[in-house]
Amino acid sequence: MTLFFIIWIILLVIGMPITFAIICACLIYMFQHGGIMLCAQRLVAGVDSYTLLAVPFFIFSGNLMNATGITDRIFTFAKTCVGHIPGGLGHVNVLASLLFSGMSGSAHADAGGLGQIEIQAMREEGFDDGFSGAITAASSVVGPLMPPSIPLVIYGAIASVSVGKLFLGGVFPAILVSISLMIYVYFYAKKRHYKTYPKSTFSERWNAFVKAFPALLTPIIIIGGIFSGIFTPTEAAAVTSFYALILGIFVYKTFSLSVMRKVLKDTLSNAAVIGFLTAAISLMGYVLAREQIPQKIAMFFLRYTSNPIVFLLAVDLLLVILGCVIETMAIQLLVIPMLVPVAIALGIDPVHFGVVVTMNMMIGILTPPMGVSLFVVSKISGIPFKTLAKSILPMFIPLTIVLLLLIFFPQIVMFLPNLMR
Repeated sequence: MTLFFIIWIILLVIGMPITFAIICACLIYMFQHGGIMLCAQRLVAGVDSYTLLAVPFFIFSGNLMNATGITDRIFTFAKTCVGHIPGGLGHVNVLASLLFSGMSGSAHADAGGLGQIEIQAMREEGFDDGFSGAITAASSVVGPLMPPSIPLVIYGAIASVSVGKLFLGGVFPAILVSISLMIYVYFYAKKRHYKTYPKSTFSERWNAFVKAFPALLTPIIIIGGIFSGIFTPTEAAAVTSFYALILGIFVYKTFSLSVMRKVLKDTLSNAAVIGFLTAAISLMGYVLAREQIPQKIAMFFLRYTSNPIVFLLAVDLLLVILGCVIETMAIQLLVIPMLVPVAIALGIDPVHFGVVVTMNMMIGILTPPMGVSLFVVSKISGIPFKTLAKSILPMFIPLTIVLLLLIFFPQIVMFLPNLMR
């Protein structure tokens, strides 16, 4: 087993993509232990999941809504609601992310789609680049908490937990994250004397709401359909994609073949990366299971603590450290499956655990040097990564406070899921 980890680490250090590094290390291990014929079987079994079918559909719907101009209408509606509050476009940025999160389920879709509109508008209103980019990246973490959340779908598949309950569990945390960031924006803007918009009239708000309303129905369709029994979470993903097509073609009339080509290309590339990595992690999981690594990790934690709060804090620290050097998706697929049994043994509800670790991983996508969301924002805006990394640091305070609230007060997560029992 030591050889397995040595080979894996060496391959990562020399720059091999993590998926190929995992597969190569696993192939050598399986060849050494006489199980080479099982490799293909384990790779296929890793993605042979009905629940995981939801992932490409949700990616497709998020990309389609980005490409057909729905983000513009969401941004305009958010501006009429909170643009007059001190902090102006900073609040608009956060609220727009919260609204769009109910359609995309992805931090990268949020940062890449809304981010271009938000940062350009904030620049025109005199906001400094560092703050504009950092609040765009920070607010994008709401996407993976609100339904339809792609990370929660993946967690539900690997942990055998109800995706519908996970979706409900993420609602209040997403709202709390948004409120905490808006409080930060308020005081930061007061200090910098940033300008605000005049308060919108009722007529302006109503017109903006009417234009955005069809898109705002998306999360209601998803949650309502799942819990009324009309469709499963996977079917909800397909319905969401179809609904996004209807909006683009018949409602907003911004759909074209060139848009479809771009959306399909982006969707296939993103879904393929997730699927390939999921298959590789499944093979690695088989290797680790043969060596009883999950059991050893469970024994390690249980030897030192039987307190669920201490365990969650330790997991948070572990994920923060790993998030600095490993991509978030790899952490979710590699580390979380080994921690779920420990959480259950300590009496932690798997829905609560799933939302907490997802929140933690979303903080990880903001943490340098990996900081994937920071790279996305830097790419679309031209703001140097170093500037974003410096400006994002104060925003860890409100995000960490919310994370601690979720740990110490599990009712925040469990209130809505418990209503469905």
